[in-house]
Formats: sequence, C-alpha cells, structure tokens
Amino acid sequence: MDARALPARPSVAQYRKQAKDLLKSHKSARFVLADAQLTIAREHAFESWPKFVKHIEGLTRRSSPVSRFESAVDAVVSGDAATLDRLLRETPALVRARSMRGHRATLLHYVSANGVEDFRQKTPRNIVKLTRLLLKAGADVDAVMESYGAGSTTLGLTATSAHPARAGVMNALLKTLVDAGAAVDGARGGWNPLIAALHNGRPEGAQFLAEHGARLDLEGAAGVGRLDVVKTFFNAAGALKANATKAQMDAGFFWACEYGKTDVVDFLLERGVDVGQQDDRGMTGLHWATHGGHLDTVKLLLERKAPLELENAWGGTVLGGTIWCAVNVAQAEPFRRHADYVPIITRLIAAGAAIDPAWSTGIRRIDTLLRRRGAT
Repeated sequence: MDARALPARPSVAQYRKQAKDLLKSHKSARFVLADAQLTIAREHAFESWPKFVKHIEGLTRRSSPVSRFESAVDAVVSGDAATLDRLLRETPALVRARSMRGHRATLLHYVSANGVEDFRQKTPRNIVKLTRLLLKAGADVDAVMESYGAGSTTLGLTATSAHPARAGVMNALLKTLVDAGAAVDGARGGWNPLIAALHNGRPEGAQFLAEHGARLDLEGAAGVGRLDVVKTFFNAAGALKANATKAQMDAGFFWACEYGKTDVVDFLLERGVDVGQQDDRGMTGLHWATHGGHLDTVKLLLERKAPLELENAWGGTVLGGTIWCAVNVAQAEPFRRHADYVPIITRLIAAGAAIDPAWSTGIRRIDTLLRRRGAT
C-alpha cells in the first residue's frame, strides 16, 4: 500500500497548514479545505481526516493504544524481538489490535510484508521468531485485513509477497502459519492464495500451498506442475470435464510455461491448447517460457512451432523479450536465479528469430552471440 511515512514527532497543526497550502495551490472552486485534508489523509493511508488526526494525537501520548500499536509494528518490521515481547506482555490486548489505517491490519499481518504501508514492507531475518511470539500471545492466524479487497489473511499475503521470498524465509514462515492452523485456501469468500501466488510470481508459495492441501482447480494444478491432477479434468476422449473450463486450461498453460512445468505444457498441447495464443498482455507461452528461463520448455514449444515474431503489449518479440529479461530480471526473483538465457537465445536464433541490429546488452556472452548473428 502506497503510504507516506510520518515524521518522528508528527503535529496536527503541521498537517492543517499543509492542507491549507494545498488548497491555495488549487484554483478550482470545487476543491475546498475538506478535499485538501482528505488528500493528505489518504496520502498516509487513512480513510478520513478525522481518523488521521486521531492517529497523530494518539502518537503524541507514549502510553496510548495507538502509540503502543505503532511501536509494536516497528518492532515487527525491524526484527526487534525483545521490544515486541515486552509490549505484548505489558499489553496483552495488543495482539488483536488493528491499525487505524485503511487496511486495518493486525500485528500478525505485518509479518507478511504485503498489503501494509509500503515503507514497512520488510522481512527481517528473524521473522519466524517474531511470528511465533505473536501466535503464542494469541494472534488470530486467520484474521483478515482490507488490502486487495476483503479476505486477505496473513497466509495469503505471505504466499504472494516478494519480501519473504527474497529473504529466503517464505516456506519457513508459511509452515509456521500452517502449523498454527491457518487455512491454506484463505478466508471463506476471499481470494485464492494459490492462484494469487502464481499471478504474483511466487511459484514457491503456490507450491507450498499445494503440498499442504490447498484446493487445486485445473489452472492451479497446471501452475504447480501436478500433472496427475491436471489429467483428472479431462475425459478419456481428451475433452474437458464439466468441473473445468477452457479459461482455466488456457491460464494453466501460461503458468506451466512460465514456471517450467514442461510435462504439463506437453499434455495441454496434446489436448488442443493453441501454442500461439496470447494472453491479455500479448504474451504467448513461448514468451513466458523464455521469461522464466526454462530451456526444456522452450525446446518443446519450438518443436510445436510456437510463433517467434508475435509481439507482446510492450512491442517485444520472443527474442527481444528474452534479451530484456537477461538484462533486467535475471537476478530479480528467486525462481529466475537459475536462468541462463544464452542457451535460450541461441535456440531462438537457430529457430529463425529476427535480430534487431541495434541490440546491445552490456553482457559479453549475449553481445558476442548477437554480433555473430548480425547485430551491430
């Protein structure tokens, strides 16, 4: 959640002045002081000016519920287990308190580093210890908060969060929550954590949930590479059963390509998936397979005559997109750190992919390969 951080000693008077200055900068007669105040409140993730003012007034009193809650949040995101433990012992009700910000997060939600104010989206190395402290103190493991719509649980937020994944603690954190009784399918009526993890580039989160009993439809089963489950959605003639849809099949195909589930890709192509179809961003399965750095999946798609020159929504062909990934995202996500894009680029060029003579990456192996094939 985009939110401006408050200074160490915020003042209501200071923000009242900011609101008046903002009002003066708008010449529209329709923009009044209340609009300026609401704008400032929302910049700090509060739903209204009165709530923002109440929050600031609470911060000025060291022993107020607001002040204690914010101190506990700071302890969570900074990894200060001693301070968190002390605050929980001094004020047991703190573990079920909620933020005054619009997301209404509990302390436990903050361990996910997701959905809360962005400047607090951090994962300290001892986050599992902090989580256990909160659970031992009585935190509701399946409490929901308001980010991303109703039904966001700590488990779902964690499974879709970049920060614990990059810190290398996602599975340990998820296991701590599951061991405490967290529902692997999320809140009733809420969003599906496994599918959301696939959408957010968190295959490790989706895989963990699948291994711990999450419900699998055709899309999810394909995304986590459960070919045995994927097969159950098709009849003996190879057609979809009534409990699956073409949309799920197509989405599952793209996930299987992106996350290198080659046997699932092969199976779905045999069941009639169009190898050249594009998703809502113009990406084909081959775009996604190269993006994820999965050479075996790329080989299969090329054997099945996947198109090379279709452009995605950003104007990238498969080869152009692969080169962009090699430069920009090769080390950005844990699931891509294995990727070696040079063999993939070699395969694409051998298959006839067009080279832009102006391409240059600054990566010696790739630039040498491109020069050999005609780039300047």
